[in-house]
Amino acid sequence: MNGMADYVAEGEFNRDTDYITTRITADGRDGYPVEPGRYRLIVARACPWANRTIIVRRLLGLEDVISIGFCGPAHDQRSWTFDLDPGGVDPVLQIPRLADAYFKRFPDYPKGITVPAIVDVPTGAVVTNDFARITLDFSTEWSAYHRDGAPQLYPEPLRAEIDEVSKRIYTEINNGVYRCGFAGSQDAYSAAYHRLFTALDWVSERLADQRYLVGDTITEADVRLFTTLARFDPVYHGHFKCNRQKLSEMPVLWAYARDLFQTPGFGDTVDFVQIKRHYYIVHADINPSRIVPDGPDLANWLSPHGREALGGRPFGDGTAPGPVAEPERVAAGHGV
Repeated sequence: MNGMADYVAEGEFNRDTDYITTRITADGRDGYPVEPGRYRLIVARACPWANRTIIVRRLLGLEDVISIGFCGPAHDQRSWTFDLDPGGVDPVLQIPRLADAYFKRFPDYPKGITVPAIVDVPTGAVVTNDFARITLDFSTEWSAYHRDGAPQLYPEPLRAEIDEVSKRIYTEINNGVYRCGFAGSQDAYSAAYHRLFTALDWVSERLADQRYLVGDTITEADVRLFTTLARFDPVYHGHFKCNRQKLSEMPVLWAYARDLFQTPGFGDTVDFVQIKRHYYIVHADINPSRIVPDGPDLANWLSPHGREALGGRPFGDGTAPGPVAEPERVAAGHGV
């Protein structure tokens, strides 16, 4: 997610997917080898794409291997900024704006300054912002540094199915809500609306009799769907006009989302205050008043979900992650 001034498209919204595809790998073939302590993951809690990386990093136990920096929920026209840190400067990279890391590697970088991004700390230069690849590489390339009991989020026997399901979730749901929200015409919006809810009906049917999307454990596919569902009622239902139903009015998906939310590594990464501040303040062409809604009531995220009856083992042969480290906890009053 980036910081551009105008979000509404002329007609249909089409996401620019030209990311920095450099990879950090065990063999270092792109010039950036896996190395504990070398890289810093830059995120914003508001952003669903960044939220994925926070979840996967935590589930796999990479907190002591890859440091993390948090941008604020609002940003200037060109860049995410470190306004949550003292002096508005990232304490490790010593920069006020994420753009500085992009320009360090690409002085004339013309694209959006997006999160998540991984920065090479010794040089201060961005390595990658390819969010879909980042989490897969956390599972595969960084496996030597996973915690004891780390789950298999991208197990080899299921990768083809995970990829297939993830692709549809991305095009139709993760990006589908934006296609509704940033549509520039009634026809484009209506088409996007029906396309989104067709996909939500599909995934609801898939989850009606199985606890997780692929196999009987949590995988990468669940992480990718969850971060959109967590933002659905606070943002997408109203702000993006995805309003056939609220998530809380879709029984299967609502129970599934609560199941994950109550699983360590998921709900404890979600900052509803920052989520709402980002969308309602930054998208001023959609919400010119920049008034941030007080609702919805979030207490029901902790209500019983009943999904245990479907079986499944959340972490497979692994275990849940431990408590969130103090510096990385969601601020008091920002969660549920």
